[in-house]
Amino acid sequence: MNTDFLAKLGLSATNAGTSTGLESTDSGNYIESYSPVDGQLIGKVSETTPEEYEVVIQKAQEAFKVWRTIPAPKRGEIVRQYGEALRKHKDALGRLVSYEMGKSLQEGWGEVQEMIDICDFAVGLSRQLYGLTMHSERPSHRMYEQWHPLGIVGIISAFNFPVAVWSWNSMIALICGDVCVWKASEKTPLCSVACQNILHEVLKANDVPEGISCIINGDYRVGEMMTKDTRIPLVSATGSSRMGKIVGATVAQRLGRSLLELGGNNAIIVSENADLQLVLTGAVFGAVGTAGQRCTTTRRLIVHESMYDTVKEKLAAAYPQIRIGNPLDENNHMGPLIDKDAVNNYLNSIEKAKAEGGKFLVEGGVLEGKGYESGCYVKPCIAEVKNGYSIVQHETFAPILYLIKYSSLEEAVQLQNDVPQGLSSSIMTTNLREAEYFLSAAGSDCGIANVNIGTSGAEIGGAFGGEKETGGGRESGSDAWKAYMRRQTNTINYSTELPLAQGIKFDF
Repeated sequence: MNTDFLAKLGLSATNAGTSTGLESTDSGNYIESYSPVDGQLIGKVSETTPEEYEVVIQKAQEAFKVWRTIPAPKRGEIVRQYGEALRKHKDALGRLVSYEMGKSLQEGWGEVQEMIDICDFAVGLSRQLYGLTMHSERPSHRMYEQWHPLGIVGIISAFNFPVAVWSWNSMIALICGDVCVWKASEKTPLCSVACQNILHEVLKANDVPEGISCIINGDYRVGEMMTKDTRIPLVSATGSSRMGKIVGATVAQRLGRSLLELGGNNAIIVSENADLQLVLTGAVFGAVGTAGQRCTTTRRLIVHESMYDTVKEKLAAAYPQIRIGNPLDENNHMGPLIDKDAVNNYLNSIEKAKAEGGKFLVEGGVLEGKGYESGCYVKPCIAEVKNGYSIVQHETFAPILYLIKYSSLEEAVQLQNDVPQGLSSSIMTTNLREAEYFLSAAGSDCGIANVNIGTSGAEIGGAFGGEKETGGGRESGSDAWKAYMRRQTNTINYSTELPLAQGIKFDF
């Protein structure tokens, strides 16, 4: 495997990164990153010790005092420069994402493009952090609202989007005047070091403190340092619902804020009025893209009884055409799962589906032989199930698609909503009334509801997030920036008297 892209990102195969991202430190304990593509050791990163963590937080606090005083448009200019640097490193960083995580090279490049796009969005936003003016009930008084930065934003990201989700949070937080401390997934630590290396050069060129953006490395114990730290007013965490409940409870206990982007159990409703070509494209990519390891992966296909057999037939014909193999080969559609634990979870879920009565239309299994030596390559599979099966109610991070039959639109929406998660949803229909019903208050209960596109993939211009056990957070576009700032109401009296609100008299 040609890994020249590592050197272009400032990474060494022997010791790829530091624990702080501020200076060269070495705790003596390492996270070793093995590629699911070929099972090879890519590099190792020093784990962050409690002492090193304290250095990071102190540096971040010092940097915040400087960063918050820089006008927002000037902060936006630095973010713009980072976007330009990402353009120069797009090929190398996309290859690292593909090699360390296992997603297809096109998806790896796409993820870096998403980083570039959010930089562009943040640059424009840096001139639009608008407040609000309002009329006072008291004469010669003016009232308005303004927004101020929070301070340190702690970011906990997952392996499946090892760079994009960090950028959703950090680029918006930075233009808001916050500083960031990032704990990446221990399954993809090199991606965080690469992003930090690129950003470090931009910060250095602009003579601003490098403590504006720091990384810490380790497992959940390192994350706990952040979630329990009262010096971090906001923790943004992406991962499983189980993890999010722990993070949310811990941060809430100290009355901090948490922004949670958790599990999805996403469904496409296929109406009797659906365009079948759109169904096929949306369902197949939604189910097998990133090997089923997206939070927006299509996990359930809820099909009208009149279309059910036809959809089954077309899917059964399409799945054998999916090319599975080295994701850096652009001819392949699907790469490996992240590791062997994910493979075991996939296999266990298949067995549970069968035990509950699921009938597999396309069988799963682990791929073996040349090119599959890492043991992380699996077959995407399809099972006919009932929505109430316990395994169907659970999010399995793997390419398993469940088929469910429905009779009426009301029943389909009820089936779609009848899971604990509420991230992404879709309906395939050419009927305007069906589409509008799906988007109404009586329709989808998810944070994302689409018509005639799949559940997977989202543009950075819209706020991304979901409801119920998905956590309720919103990242990226729209007015998601408000999560990274504190609101302040101001009243100015420019008269020579001091009238009290509500007409209260207090004479003395």
